[in-house]
Amino acid sequence: MTAKSPVFATLGCRLNAYETEAMKALSEQAGVGNAVIVNTCAVTSEAVRKARQEIRRLRRENPDARMIVTGCAAQTEPATFSAMSEVDLVVGNNEKMQPETWQGLAPDFVGDTPAVQVDDIMSVTETAGHLIDGFGTRARAYVQVQNGCDHRCTFCIIPYGRGNSRSVAAGVIVEQIKRLVDKGYKEVVLTGVDLTSWGADLPAAPHLGDLVLRILRLVPDLPRLRISSIDSIEADEALMQAIATEPRLMPHLHLSLQAGDNMILKRMKRRHSREDAIAFTERALSLRPDMTFGADIIAGFPTETDAMFGNSLKLVRECKLTWLHVFPYSPRPNTPAARMPQVNGRDIKARAAMLRAEGARQVDLHLKEQTGKTHRILMESARMGRTEQFAEVRFDSDQKVGTIVNSVIVGHDGRQLLAGG
Repeated sequence: MTAKSPVFATLGCRLNAYETEAMKALSEQAGVGNAVIVNTCAVTSEAVRKARQEIRRLRRENPDARMIVTGCAAQTEPATFSAMSEVDLVVGNNEKMQPETWQGLAPDFVGDTPAVQVDDIMSVTETAGHLIDGFGTRARAYVQVQNGCDHRCTFCIIPYGRGNSRSVAAGVIVEQIKRLVDKGYKEVVLTGVDLTSWGADLPAAPHLGDLVLRILRLVPDLPRLRISSIDSIEADEALMQAIATEPRLMPHLHLSLQAGDNMILKRMKRRHSREDAIAFTERALSLRPDMTFGADIIAGFPTETDAMFGNSLKLVRECKLTWLHVFPYSPRPNTPAARMPQVNGRDIKARAAMLRAEGARQVDLHLKEQTGKTHRILMESARMGRTEQFAEVRFDSDQKVGTIVNSVIVGHDGRQLLAGG
């Protein structure tokens, strides 16, 4: 009788989704059969709650499968998940990317497999950034170039789930992107936990901008290169040069800002001020006038007053932030912010709603400004593509997936741009 294929569930960030694809390949190579693998997120307490909920749901749907829990929440709270009756095995973030972990599980978990395989993530010095080619849509691929974080923001649990910052060598990245272009991908997105720290642990300590320029120089057939979330205060001069001079670098940056009030930023242990954030966006726009920005903003950080929150709300307009990721603050175990005076939960919810409403207004403004303009649109499906600024565009007729289409924008529906016939 043929063993059932493993079932995978992914929660959280794009990097987690990338690693799930790698685990699928590793488990297939090892011959792992009837199993459910849940790749968890730990960024908020709500993310951990959703992980537990997903585990229970999947156990009900797969009563005979072995339940394996991995990811950031498994790394930071292994006891929480090993104590769940639905869970058979907890695997750490480093272990999940190791072939021997999966080889030890095939085919039917025979032997004395421990209930918890989670080692000290801070001892990890390498990242497996080359395990798979082509994760993403048929048009866009994601390439992991960095993992972990050396910073210790007071609200953040992620360094304890991901470990210290470590980089994939530039040569490995370039070769992987060449393979992706040969397979027909038109856009590559560089991903990592703290992308602007890329290179600090490599010989000669290159910067992210050096990597971007190298990729664009050595892979001339790559039409579009995109970088994911960056810490704007760490943006190097080579990156700014690339923004100014390289049209193949997409004019969309997602910024890890977190707040717009200087006292809150200080209590978060961030490395920038609101003035730094404004200056960066103004400079980027002066170099690339068609640039758009997304940002992460936390609502209701401990000690945040209405006036302090007002500064975050104003920052959305001052920095022209179009695509917002709003996070209602929730305390994470053993973080300094969890010991600070907390904001009332109702206020947190209300502030998050205000931020989302302001973000929606900025999206609407951006979409309105595109009417009548011609955009180069990368088709992700037959009827939907994205502009270079990452706005979705809807077509009324089928287009070839994976192609870049020039089209005039004739309007929008509040969420997507509408392409002309």
